[in-house]
Amino acid sequence: MNRRRFLQNGVMLPAVAALPSAQERRGAMRIVVGSDHAGFPMKGTVVQLLKSWKHTVKDCGSFTPDPVDFPDIAALVCAELKSGRADRGVMVCGTGVGAAIACNKTHGIRAALCHDTYSAHQCVEHDNVNVVCIGAQVIGASVAEEVLKAFLSAQFSTEDQFRRRVRKLDQLDMVAPGK
Repeated sequence: MNRRRFLQNGVMLPAVAALPSAQERRGAMRIVVGSDHAGFPMKGTVVQLLKSWKHTVKDCGSFTPDPVDFPDIAALVCAELKSGRADRGVMVCGTGVGAAIACNKTHGIRAALCHDTYSAHQCVEHDNVNVVCIGAQVIGASVAEEVLKAFLSAQFSTEDQFRRRVRKLDQLDMVAPGK
């Protein structure tokens, strides 16, 4: 099988590598990146990769392999996105699960745990996700690169069904507890 294609529901689809990059579509993006101590080694690779793609990168830490609480770093990443100083965010922790939970606690942030290219582009196309969370102890650098390409090259769909669903997600942010 050609590496640039994969099987999905019995239909061959073009791989993400065939899609134009975010840079080709709309120029370099402002990306905010954060990690906990478990994601710290991979975060350096991610930052270098994003810069090599000509994106502007803000690193919110962690800056050492010493233990740090991922919710603190996630809050910094989310603040950059909410302020408009960043277009998309990347969180790297051990599994990516805690980072996704922490980011999703912030109003206006939609984070997705992605360890494959299909999820990485579909979460943007269908759910308008603005933070991708990856697990440094789950995937290696080459898969992380593919996931980041897919995430950054994807655009939110103009189809009404997806826009309607994201509006409903936004409404859930406004629901008071117990209602």
